[in-house]
Amino acid sequence: MAKYLLLKHYRGAPAAVNDVPMEQWTPEEFSAHVQYMRDFAARLVGTGELVDHQALLPEGTFVRYDGEGRPPVTDGPFAETKDLIAGWMVIDVDTYERALELAGELSAAPGAGGKPIHEWLEVRPFMAEQLTVIE
Repeated sequence: MAKYLLLKHYRGAPAAVNDVPMEQWTPEEFSAHVQYMRDFAARLVGTGELVDHQALLPEGTFVRYDGEGRPPVTDGPFAETKDLIAGWMVIDVDTYERALELAGELSAAPGAGGKPIHEWLEVRPFMAEQLTVIE
């Protein structure tokens, strides 16, 4: 089994087919989208392929270590993940092809008008842990 990260983007990926921003959806359209995501996750729990999933709020701050004392905090100017990443799902599947299959299905979540978004999802493999023994 290999772990993959499925990233949902607010923007930065190619435009979706049903490219209506979420803030323009009706409450019913938003609810249908969230239910699709919950049902998808529940199915993957059943197959043992879901590790975790989260939707993200658009708020966020960059922080770094800058020596002793309070770390510097900024709201830019960066291409910030709060502007780009809408949420993620970690899956643990047998093959890369299965990861692609699930990402394609997740891309069909409903959006405006109840029609599938056909959004682009980023599929990224986790780095495999490699232990090295030094004697």
